Amino acid sequence: MSFQLPEVITNTQGVTYGVVGLVAITVIAKLSVSQGPNLDAFPAVGSSTWLGSWWASFKYLMNAQNVIREGYEKASPPRSYKSAPFKIAEPHHWTVILSNREHIEELARASDKVLSSLEAINDQIQIEYTLGPEVHHNPYHVAVVRSHLTRNLEVLYPEIRDEIVTSFAEVLDLRGNEWKSVPALNAIEKVVCRTSNRVFVGLPLCRNPDWIDLNIKYGFQHVDRLAARFTNVPRGIARGMKLLGPIIEERQRYVNEYGTMWDDKPNDLLSWLMEEAKDPQLMPEHLTTRLLLVNFAAIHTSSNSFAQALFYLAGNPQYIQPLREEVEGIIEKDGWSKAVLSKMRKIDSFLKECQRVEGIGIMTLARKAVNDFTFSDGTFIPKGTSIAAPSRSVHYDGHFYKNPEVFEPFRFAHMGEESENGPKHQFASTTTEYLPFGHGRHACPGRFFAANELKSMLAHIVMTYDVKLEDNAPYPASLCVGSMIAANPHAKVLFRNRVD
Repeated sequence: MSFQLPEVITNTQGVTYGVVGLVAITVIAKLSVSQGPNLDAFPAVGSSTWLGSWWASFKYLMNAQNVIREGYEKASPPRSYKSAPFKIAEPHHWTVILSNREHIEELARASDKVLSSLEAINDQIQIEYTLGPEVHHNPYHVAVVRSHLTRNLEVLYPEIRDEIVTSFAEVLDLRGNEWKSVPALNAIEKVVCRTSNRVFVGLPLCRNPDWIDLNIKYGFQHVDRLAARFTNVPRGIARGMKLLGPIIEERQRYVNEYGTMWDDKPNDLLSWLMEEAKDPQLMPEHLTTRLLLVNFAAIHTSSNSFAQALFYLAGNPQYIQPLREEVEGIIEKDGWSKAVLSKMRKIDSFLKECQRVEGIGIMTLARKAVNDFTFSDGTFIPKGTSIAAPSRSVHYDGHFYKNPEVFEPFRFAHMGEESENGPKHQFASTTTEYLPFGHGRHACPGRFFAANELKSMLAHIVMTYDVKLEDNAPYPASLCVGSMIAANPHAKVLFRNRVD
């Protein structure tokens, strides 16, 4: 069974930063995009003249999806997997969009000494201004997440599962078998924040309302470049230090007294960061900054992804029973563990398909050329160029997916059954045709944690609750501002305790 996909909402009414951001950005856009490396070799979507680039950047802000789709379709010859690079005008620079498989694979493999992910991120959210140069130039937390967090998923799974069960019960606060209307994204943010922080900082801080509120709101200070210049981010760090500082100081006392190992030493992200940190990174201010940054990366991506999946589930109750039957059959036999999640192929596929058709961004694999770079086919990228891949356009390309405009929840489960390489089609796997987590060297380092967390949440919902949209409510289309896609923040979902 399948249904046609709704369009995302592309106007900015009601979106934070909307009026102020658009006015300021359009004033500076023309001055900015006129500067930078010579990109005359790449065709532009819209005009590349002085005034034309100003208007093109404004159109991008208002409807980036259509702008990139136009470039992608023009660059892709009919019945061909090949497509040529093109450029789009963003508010403060031109971006070259690379959309064929070979370019995407080379982009994903390229060294940071040539095509830098960190410099691209810094251009977008101004890390040096918001979090300081030390975080920008020494992101050791990324390696900690990639290695320590991934290695510990098995042993930490009981805590992850416990926090999911407890947080859903407390956040939803259902009574009897009555339906309750719940602001979906707000509720999911709280569950994701608590569950993630059970692994990041442990009990009891993960359930502290002030810590939860800080981490959910902290990320919105980094949404656009202009805001980053003026926001008072240290205030958020100071607030976090009041909560986290005493815990850091207590753990440091244990390290000083007992060394790196002691009885009941917490096995969480804070401990792993302290193990890897070098002076002055052990200062409470620096550790707090790292924790807030990891939370920013984890909470809003996972919350939006899961809210989108929840909307599809609530709007299509015919999918609840097959998911429920899969989970029940596995849990009755094997119980709850990280290992059993790999057997939940329909749960996995449902989430993966939601990310294919929705996702949290129109583009991915953002890089900045810190040196000249030439692709194997001779395509030349001059130093200073911003580069990206058009993930949403790839995900809707009929060369890669049959009926790409249709949501088919078990698409990837079927592909896995028909393939000799089943793991390639699992949620956390990346390819040049599936890019929600990026691909290659800088694929999301926390994607295995996120996949386990979201699969556990979806399995718990179908086992524990009935869900549906409010009567006659339309499907809650996602919002799109610039290249960002976000789950509808106003949509509500009806929950009740499972009755069958």
